[in-house]
This record gives sequence, C-alpha cells and structure tokens, in this order.
Amino acid sequence: MDSAASWREQRREAAAAQGAALERRKAEETAKARALLAGFVQEMQARGIEPHQLRAPVVGSGTTYRTSITGWYLRRNRSLGVDAEGNFYVLGTPAGLKARLFGVQVLPSDPPLVVGLGARDGESLPLEQLLRMRLDEAGG
Repeated sequence: MDSAASWREQRREAAAAQGAALERRKAEETAKARALLAGFVQEMQARGIEPHQLRAPVVGSGTTYRTSITGWYLRRNRSLGVDAEGNFYVLGTPAGLKARLFGVQVLPSDPPLVVGLGARDGESLPLEQLLRMRLDEAGG
C-alpha cells in the first residue's frame, strides 16, 4: 500500500508542478501581449489618431450594440478592440433586448500573443503582426 500511496503523491506533485509552469508561461505571454498593446496605444496617440466609442458586434448578425469602451478596433470585423489604457477586449456579444436598449458591458480579457489561435486556417495571427497591420492602415 505504501508504494501505491507514494506513487499517487508523486503524480499529484508532478501535476501541480506542471500546472504551476503552465500558469507562469501564461503570465509571461500575457505580460508580453500587454506590452505590445501599450506600444500600439502609444503609437496611435503619437500619430494623433483619436480613440472612438467602440461597438460590440452581435455574433452572427450585422447588428452592433453600444459599449462604454473608448479605443480602437484591432480586427476589420470589429470583433477585437483595445481601449486608451491598453486593455484588450473581445467585443462579440449575443443578441438581447436589454443590450439593444441599454448597450453592453464588455469586460477586458487577458490578451493573447496569437489572436485567433485554434480558429480556422488563416484566422490566427500573431498579435504583433496584427497591431503592425492596424498601424499601417491607420497611417497618420
């Protein structure tokens, strides 16, 4: 019985160590992505490109709802945005009467280093490349 208990304890410790390593890696990636977003915001402001009120697109329709976010869209389909403080937002929202009347509250998310990871082929893109494309499109 002692060897079985010892083996279970070793497995538990290994799983905990692996989980901690994954959390550290995620925190490092999030910190890098936040730095990229901060640089994007700084560059947009330096170019004199003012932030504007963002709207949240309703998933699967052409409708959008008001938000309280002032910033810039990161994707042409307006599904992602960044506010003037560098917070990252996934803007897609479900349809709803209350949202139509009063708008939606979208909470910031941890930004990924690769946007759209796990999506269909051709839909994922490194965040750095996406931000560079938006800066090139913005001109200024």
